[in-house]
Amino acid sequence: LGGGTGFVGRALTQLLRIRGHEVTHISRQGGKDHVSWEELSRSGLPSCDAVVNLAGENVLNPFRRWDDAFCREIISSRVETTKTLAKAITEADQPPRAWILITGVGYYRPSPTEEYTEDSAGGDFDFFSCLVSSWEAAAVIHGSPTRGAVVRSGVVLGRDGGAISRMLWPFRLGLGGPLGSGLQPFPWIHVRDLSGIVCHVLESEGLQGIFNGVSPSSPSTSNGSFAQELGAALGRPALLTVPAWAVRAVFGAERASMLLEGQRVVPKRTLESGYHFIFPDLSAALKDIVA
Repeated sequence: LGGGTGFVGRALTQLLRIRGHEVTHISRQGGKDHVSWEELSRSGLPSCDAVVNLAGENVLNPFRRWDDAFCREIISSRVETTKTLAKAITEADQPPRAWILITGVGYYRPSPTEEYTEDSAGGDFDFFSCLVSSWEAAAVIHGSPTRGAVVRSGVVLGRDGGAISRMLWPFRLGLGGPLGSGLQPFPWIHVRDLSGIVCHVLESEGLQGIFNGVSPSSPSTSNGSFAQELGAALGRPALLTVPAWAVRAVFGAERASMLLEGQRVVPKRTLESGYHFIFPDLSAALKDIVA
């Protein structure tokens, strides 16, 4: 599991172990139940049934300036780690049965009205969409017996990290509210459901291809309605709009577009695959997180 020590990685590791799987993390340092990226490149893939890559530098880190160096780091942390794992799978004496990559719904073009399924076009219009295309292309292993799948995740909500961790204090103080117009779509998923989808795809031998990792009610959620629901879950008002210029000042124009624009993404193939969402509705998801 690449990126297993991060927010989603911790939740997925816990779920996999509860379900009886052994998990080895690929990280900067080796150790118990860990293998380093350097060791992986040097010695190859340890014997395993499946490989999952969650690795990736946090794009919305407000303490990092959006410059060429950070862009290269964003690309390398995703594309190069995926290439490393794909190469290790290719060269393994006994290839794993499954290979799953978690990318993002930034693949799809932002639109206030268009709805996107796993079959929709995208991946070719800005830095982030092109990043997802390169990222997913790096995972392709032609002629491999290993079953491949990609989960395109929305904004991941959970108690111990992710987007909510930076929002809670302003909202608890009654200082929360929508970003920009608040009308932009807000594709979201609870961390337990993202972990659940990955586990479901891992354990279902017939599943491969693209799966959208968003809640079924995500297409009807706007940034404004998300702010209202989070305020309600906390028993606080959510009336203070953060102007678009302030978001751009903190994150830069390119990153700010991720927050000020959005996509209506439908988990069509995910639902058809038989996955049952734990938190299909936003209010229940937020109540679980802030309880």
